[in-house]
Amino acid sequence: MDRYLNIEQAGMIFETRNGAFTALRDINLTIQKGEFVTLIGHSGCGKSTLLNLIAGLTTPTTGYLFLSGRQIDGPGPDRGVVFQNHSLLPWLTCFDNVHLAVERVFAATETKAQLRERTHRALELVGLVDATEKRPHEISGGMKQRVGIARALAMEPKVLLMDEPFGALDALTRARLQDELMRIVNATGSTVVMVTHDVDEAVLLADRVVMMTNGPAATIGEILHVDLPRPRERLAMAGDPLYLAARKAVLEFLYQKQLKAA
Repeated sequence: MDRYLNIEQAGMIFETRNGAFTALRDINLTIQKGEFVTLIGHSGCGKSTLLNLIAGLTTPTTGYLFLSGRQIDGPGPDRGVVFQNHSLLPWLTCFDNVHLAVERVFAATETKAQLRERTHRALELVGLVDATEKRPHEISGGMKQRVGIARALAMEPKVLLMDEPFGALDALTRARLQDELMRIVNATGSTVVMVTHDVDEAVLLADRVVMMTNGPAATIGEILHVDLPRPRERLAMAGDPLYLAARKAVLEFLYQKQLKAA
């Protein structure tokens, strides 16, 4: 297996008023280049903590993380992050929100015209060409998340990290953005690690579903390989026996094995 993103014996302990709290233990995971991996588990199982370790926003108490053979020891433009909260600057247009990230990464090596072109390409990729001059309060929640995805992709990260990016959206908007994300990933070949609570989302999008045990001291319980060809069509998946079997396997882990262990 291509050891593109490699996590070795990672653990995370937080110091609290009540003493040490072990959030994660013994995390071992290798992700291949171009692979889409979803992280799923009950609340408090450390999914977002693990994503933050990959992002370099926190440092593991034990173990190591590597990307392309280099140890992750802090945030960097090789990892683009999309949160549930879009985190757009309200006084900037959609174009300027993306352009700001582009400037920080490429200003030293590209001309102003190249930076603008890179920004336009990212917005075009997520279907927001007509909204470039609008500000966040003038667009929908789904469009705001598209801007966040465009901003992350514009930096050409090695890994796209997504923490419940569609969790606050209504079901129809969420479905449209899932389809949009599948299209973008197929077009770009991006490596993606995504946190979700939604079983259908986890199975529909992923090459592998990483299922976390309950916290505290959560770890990887099972990993499910989703052997469904790409591109995937939502309606076709609804009756696909492989999809249904994968969905059942995740549900059994979450609601039989983990609830019984709780």
